[in-house]
This record gives sequence, C-alpha cells and structure tokens, in this order.
Amino acid sequence: MAFLPKMQSKMGIMAMLMLPLLLLGISGLLFIYQEVSRLWSKSAVQNKVVVIADAISGLGKECARVFHTGGARLVLCGKNWEKLESLYDALISVADPSKQTFTPKLVLLDLSDISCVQDVAKEVLDCYGCVDILINNASVKVKGPAHTISLELDQKIMDANYFGPITLTKVLLPNMISRRTGQIVLVNNIQGKFGLPFRTAYAASKHAALGFFDCLRAEVEEYDVVVSTVSPTFVQSYHVHPEQGNWDNSIWKFFFRKLAHGVHPGEVAEEVMRTVRRKKQEVLIANPIPKAALYVRTFFPEFFFAVVACGVKEKLNVPGEG
Repeated sequence: MAFLPKMQSKMGIMAMLMLPLLLLGISGLLFIYQEVSRLWSKSAVQNKVVVIADAISGLGKECARVFHTGGARLVLCGKNWEKLESLYDALISVADPSKQTFTPKLVLLDLSDISCVQDVAKEVLDCYGCVDILINNASVKVKGPAHTISLELDQKIMDANYFGPITLTKVLLPNMISRRTGQIVLVNNIQGKFGLPFRTAYAASKHAALGFFDCLRAEVEEYDVVVSTVSPTFVQSYHVHPEQGNWDNSIWKFFFRKLAHGVHPGEVAEEVMRTVRRKKQEVLIANPIPKAALYVRTFFPEFFFAVVACGVKEKLNVPGEG
C-alpha cells in the first residue's frame, strides 16, 4: 500500500519538472518560427522595386523602414521634398553595412493633384523601369456633419483617397500585366466596410477605393498580379495618444472607441509586409469590438443603425462637444 503514495509522489515531481521543459520548448519553437518568418519576409522583397505612395506619413515612414531593411529597391513618394530628404537620410543612417540594401529614390508626388499624378506616375516607373509592389497608403481625413462639409472639400477628399490612388495604379498596372507579375496593396480603412457618423466624405472615399480594388483583383488574376487590401481601424499618429474623456459613461463610445484609437503605424507596416509575403487578398486589422460591429452591420443592419443613431443623439446632447 505504501508503494502507491511513493509512485504518485514521483509522478508529481516528474510533472513539475516537465512543465518548465514544456514551456521552454514552446518558447523555443515560437522563437524559431518568428525568426524564420522574419527571414522569409525579407527574402520576399529582396531586390524588388517597391513604390510607397505617401512615404512621409507615419505609416509611410514605417513601411519604408521595414521594406528598406528587407532589401527592397524603394521609390519613396511624397508631396514635401524636405520631408522626403529627411526620411532618406534616416534610412541611410541606420542601414546595416553587412546587409544588402539599396539607396532609395525620391519622387515628388501629391496624389490629391490629379492633373499631375499621371505624369509623375510615369516618372515613378522610369526610376527602375518596372514596379514589383505598389503600396497605396495615402489618405486625407475630414470630420464633421455632412451639411457643413462643402462639395469642394468632398471632392478634395475623393481626389486624395480615391482618384489619386487609382490614377497611380492605372499608369503602373500595364507594366505588371506585361511582365505577368506584381502586387498592389491598398491600405484602406475599416470605414471602407461601414461608415460612422460625421465622416461621410472620408467613408465614401474609402468605400469607393475598396470597391475599385475588389473589382480589379478579379480582372488581373489571370496575369498573376495580386491585389491586396489592408484595412485597419485608424492608424495612430506618432504623437497622439487616446484621450481619457468620459468613454466609460457611454455604451456607444465604449463600443466604438477602438475604432477611433486605431493601431500604431509600425503594426500596420509589419502587417503590410506579411500581406506581401503571403500574397493575402484581404486583411482586417481590428480588435474584436470593431469586428463584432462589422458582423452586426452585415447581419443585423437595423440594430447597427439604431446603435449608431443613439450615439449621434448622445453626442449632440453632451455639453462642450458641439
């Protein structure tokens, strides 16, 4: 009878010893997976010509850093030459001499100026004679009641968020089709899936862009050109942090606060790299709350609209919010 307690005691000690070993083994496997994934990401863009449409934005800078480290031949576009040069200097200064990297090329481009986009797009193509990966990440935001937003501002938002990216894409696309290779990445927004109050122009431009690239994906599949859309909530500014406010006092605000706070540009840039590497067609970067909102919008639209309408009424009745 004394044999049983001894046996159980030995088994308990073995279990206690096995648990740390098991955790260590899992940690080791995760580390190996991350390293292999990182090396795979770099090899996916090594020597590839990568065009970043708005390289001077927070997201653009992070994408430039990630793809430059991966050995891509970068073409950095932006509407401010001084900021482009500053980014150029930053990339060159941190480049690892032991790893192969390429000197970025700079192109002055304002996607909201449609009259110039086509000519500048040809200049982008002339940098290397081809484009392997196009990252359409330019975006202009506006917030306010629809009746206070002028038609001129509506058009400006549509030019920057829709007509600019599709004009750039249309100039570069024939080169990809003729070479039967290439990838176009649209960094859009979850509001391309559903709109929120006081963002009519912004949501409309994001819906339009998503619709265009969804259609384009099917059209160019036979030419082995991949079209990917990456839709985060909002991309945070480097220097802007979520305000505390009275979020907890509002069910609607609690439901949507993650939509407003968004994700860090670095996280989105890493996801763009993974999207390129895996050739994903559609990626949604959001926590469970926005994903649940999208589900509710799809299957229970009446409930979704009722919640949003309550949020608007509450906002209009909160003193000091206007």
